[in-house]
Amino acid sequence: MKRTHGGDWAAYQEEYGTLPLDFSANVSPLGVPERVRAAIAAAAGEIDRYPDPDCRALRGAIAAHEGVAAEWILCGNGASDLIYRAIFAARARRALVTAPAFGGYEAALEAAGCEILRYSLNSEFRLDEGFLAVIDDSVELVILCQPNNPAGVSVDPPLLRRMIERCAACDCRVLMDECFVDFLDVPEAYSCKPLLKEFPNLLVLNAFTKLCAMAGVRLGYVLCADEAFLDAMRRAGPPWSVSHPAQAAGVAALEESAYIERVRALVRIERAWLREQLAALGLAVVPGEANFLLFRSAVPLAAPLRRRGILIRGCGDFAGLDDTWYRVAVRTHAENQRLIDALTEVLA
Repeated sequence: MKRTHGGDWAAYQEEYGTLPLDFSANVSPLGVPERVRAAIAAAAGEIDRYPDPDCRALRGAIAAHEGVAAEWILCGNGASDLIYRAIFAARARRALVTAPAFGGYEAALEAAGCEILRYSLNSEFRLDEGFLAVIDDSVELVILCQPNNPAGVSVDPPLLRRMIERCAACDCRVLMDECFVDFLDVPEAYSCKPLLKEFPNLLVLNAFTKLCAMAGVRLGYVLCADEAFLDAMRRAGPPWSVSHPAQAAGVAALEESAYIERVRALVRIERAWLREQLAALGLAVVPGEANFLLFRSAVPLAAPLRRRGILIRGCGDFAGLDDTWYRVAVRTHAENQRLIDALTEVLA
């Protein structure tokens, strides 16, 4: 089966008998927070019971953290689960996405039989004014990522507001993926959460995957003021989609404020260093603002780095990109140095 995402460490382990240094998945380089580990361990003694299907404790913790009503929250088995649920609940006949963008959007849209309209980002991978002109009454769903993936470039907040207003006027829903927003230097300036009450057509998606290194736990949530639509999303998938250990892990993760600040500080410093080192090797680097960097290389990199025990994300399967594009996560300084040393060998 062809995978269209990073993080396939199992295939590497099957081939080489050991784990790789994985730059293909954009998760926290500091590992799972201690509170989360402890919460999962404690929850293991209670897995004889079905999990709470309404995630009451977790939704209450998220509500306090995000400053929204618990009724505006739906939890799911990772962001991908919620993307599928939102798309199937929307029953949209035509959806608008950017190119490039996370491939999971189009996979879900295709599964739902939805026609896909792509809008190409400009040469700096930024959304521009032309996007507004594409939104009309025929578009029933718009999916965006703040900052975008795979480039890590943020969308101008005033433009986002105008886009959401345009969608509301056209009776179009907006799914705003903010799974990487907390890695921005000033995340609160770029989040669409303050617009939820004003625009019931807006859904804001987030997950514990990236910021708290909980990819294997599978836990995400969506915020929306349209409670009827959230109920439709709930019914668009099976019950008990969030396990008891995952719910306990989420509550614990929301208490890890010091950990989160350490992650954000590390990424901010290492992102600048890694970008400088990649550019010094002659690679064309996009000035990303998240916990990953997109760059271009005329020399093939994925296979030779894999042989050296390092995985990076080849981006040839992103719409609008080709096999010369790659994406790497920002990790610890020692790990980033190992990547640069390996790249130096490959490019020599």
